[in-house]
Amino acid sequence: MSVSPLTPATVPLREAAIDLDHWYVVASSPELTDRPLAVELWGHEIVLYRDRGGRAIALEDRCPHRFVKLSDGQVQGDRLECVYHGWQFAADGTCAEVPYLAANQKLPPCRIPTYPVREQDGFIWLYPGEVPRDRPLPEPMALPEWEHLNYIASVAPIDCRGHFSFLIENLMDMHHGRLHEDYQAWSAAKLDRLEAHGDRVNAHYTAQSHYRIDQIWSVAQLFIPALRQPHPEPLTVSYRYPHWASSLGEEFRIYCLFCPVSRDRTRAYLVHFTSLEAFDNLHKLPIPFRRFIKNSLFNCAKGMLDGLVRQDVLMIEQEQVAYRDNPRRRGPELNPTLAAVQRLIRDRAPRPNPSP
Repeated sequence: MSVSPLTPATVPLREAAIDLDHWYVVASSPELTDRPLAVELWGHEIVLYRDRGGRAIALEDRCPHRFVKLSDGQVQGDRLECVYHGWQFAADGTCAEVPYLAANQKLPPCRIPTYPVREQDGFIWLYPGEVPRDRPLPEPMALPEWEHLNYIASVAPIDCRGHFSFLIENLMDMHHGRLHEDYQAWSAAKLDRLEAHGDRVNAHYTAQSHYRIDQIWSVAQLFIPALRQPHPEPLTVSYRYPHWASSLGEEFRIYCLFCPVSRDRTRAYLVHFTSLEAFDNLHKLPIPFRRFIKNSLFNCAKGMLDGLVRQDVLMIEQEQVAYRDNPRRRGPELNPTLAAVQRLIRDRAPRPNPSP
């Protein structure tokens, strides 16, 4: 008896696996200090640490001796030391030292699986897929505003008990601005154009932006709702699998960097940039002063972001519970953006092996 392979349409969306052949964000740079850091990406238990030069290293979070967590150990120079017996491992995963090794014994030939890791734009990016032998790895998604002196960054972590598809749908559907009360940056969104090609879905909306950053005092709108000035602006949101990017007028750039932990838990980082490009004379100021302003205003929008995240996570977790209770139930959907997003998630999901 032959069994037809599952097609994209029949892969359960809320159980779809991630495509491992992409870069994912597993931590922010400040989270990785001089101590090992345990992270998880789609069931992969990983330990991160920094060597003496500050370079990020990623290994499987299991000592090959007794399979305890290496993240409970400590960093010794360029090596990671297991807390249980003191075995030390080099950045390439090989055993470099056993403290009680006898003179007639050799180091065990075990090797811990390693992961390509890169520190870029304030985050630790990890590639969990198979490393190709005939070509270089693709580049992680860039955040050009991170170092740009005319953009002020704010970062809010997201940790929700839900499949990653719920979060990306939330980010791509701009018709839920009413949820966010005083935190919302837009309202009255209208979908004008939808594009879907390759690993990308772009949705172009027109919306009422609640901010206009064109005077030095206007940054205060991030904190004081009464100062906000609603006006029409283009609102573009883009699913650049597996991450998300958006722009609201000329004032804001926002990213969401994903770390799907499992089928019912998602971590991510929401990164918000407020543009100071409207201040024509800003580029004439000394660069050290501009960098001081940029650094001093870091996380100035964090309160707003944390509020948005709390309200969105509440909805996403309710959706996950509803799916858990009745996986067959489907609600009507009127936004064509979400159908395109769901197709992309299914297309990128590895096909499960059919049962004989």
